[in-house]
Amino acid sequence: MQFIIVTGMSGSGKSSAMNVLEDIGFYCIDNIPPQLLTKFADICTHSEGKLERVAVAVDIRSGDLFSEIVERWRMLREMNDLDVKILYLEANDEVIIKRYKETRRKHPLDDKFSGCLHKGIAFEREQLSTLREAADYYVDSSYLSASQLKKEIKSLFLEKSSDSMIIKTMSFGFKYGVSTEADLVFDVRCLPNPYYIKDLRPKTGCDSSVREYVMSFEQSQKLLEKIKDLLDFLIPLYIQEGKSQLIIAFGCTGGKHRSITFTELVTDYLSSQGLRVQKNHRDIQKDIDSYKT
Repeated sequence: MQFIIVTGMSGSGKSSAMNVLEDIGFYCIDNIPPQLLTKFADICTHSEGKLERVAVAVDIRSGDLFSEIVERWRMLREMNDLDVKILYLEANDEVIIKRYKETRRKHPLDDKFSGCLHKGIAFEREQLSTLREAADYYVDSSYLSASQLKKEIKSLFLEKSSDSMIIKTMSFGFKYGVSTEADLVFDVRCLPNPYYIKDLRPKTGCDSSVREYVMSFEQSQKLLEKIKDLLDFLIPLYIQEGKSQLIIAFGCTGGKHRSITFTELVTDYLSSQGLRVQKNHRDIQKDIDSYKT
């Protein structure tokens, strides 16, 4: 299991880095006390549905508990089935001070040093010096924009660029309301409706007989190919733009037959292209009793 310890200076962009890691598939925990690291890692490696990529943010917010971080890091490195790496984020004093003034947020060591930010930053650097030297990945965010930092983190941990975006496909019925969260909506009510075929009415697009009926028409086949072509063109652009999630919805009248058929077929196609895809049939259980005769 890949186990990333995200640490570094307050105000250097650790929260942004954690958000990026979560978007690309890491299971993320923020501000975990160092004393819980080995226990948490043990839970991750032995739980059902074993996690493959985990990131934990550990920093000076832990207060006095932070003093054990180096010892706990060494203990983690001795654990079996654990690939432990440190991602250290840095920023110079002037940039950190500027960021805290702009956001008007309180530095974690503000109380300890009676509001003297310079002393707090100096103390934090001293406390983090061992981790900084041991870091496997080092990112200085002093002169990086938010989008540049995002790209930097992705470049370190993405196995392939397509992993940076998850695609969610869904079916829905227009009679229950249009999908408001979708980025792309395809209306497939223009296709022949299996609802009017008695044997197919109680079934859904998850059944092969329904899919075969819907796709037996030339217009259905042409529409599917045109949708594939459009997605082949759009998806790389969305990935390049930095989009982390794309929701594609297919709607028919009741959300049972045509929309599910296209959701199933497009999901299979996108998965075959090596993309991360999740599917959801929003209205598949609606009015289910009305189909029973």
